[in-house]
Formats: sequence, C-alpha cells, structure tokens
Amino acid sequence: MEYKIKEAKKMKQNLGKVDRVLRFGLAFWWLGPWAPQYSAELANWLVFAVGWIALAESFFGWCWLHNLFGIDNKNQ
Repeated sequence: MEYKIKEAKKMKQNLGKVDRVLRFGLAFWWLGPWAPQYSAELANWLVFAVGWIALAESFFGWCWLHNLFGIDNKNQ
C-alpha cells in the first residue's frame, strides 16, 4: 500500500517593505507602555491581540486578509 504525501501549501509573502515596517511600528507601540488604555477590558485585550498579530505579520511578511482579498503588494 502506497501513501502519497500531499505537498503543504506554502505561505507566499504578500506584504511589501513599507507594510512590514508600519506593522512592526504598530506592534511596538501597542505592545509597549504607550498602548492605548480603555475602560473596557475587552478593548484592551483587542489592542493586545492586534499588536501581536501585527508583529507576527511584520516578521513573516504574510497577511491572511491580503490573501483572502487577493491583495499582493510585495513589490511595493
């Protein structure tokens, strides 16, 4: 019995240099002591989560929303 291994889909970078730098700056701001603080605890957790997502996207150069909408600005 032969098993065929499917090739995993690779994440292709879809963020340009400017996008990555801006996302890193946003993450640095929102994960640091300069993060906005709201009276609603849920809003503070959302700021924290978006900061981590922006940091990950800045390092990987891939955004799932860009992938979903077919946006590719890697060459910008």
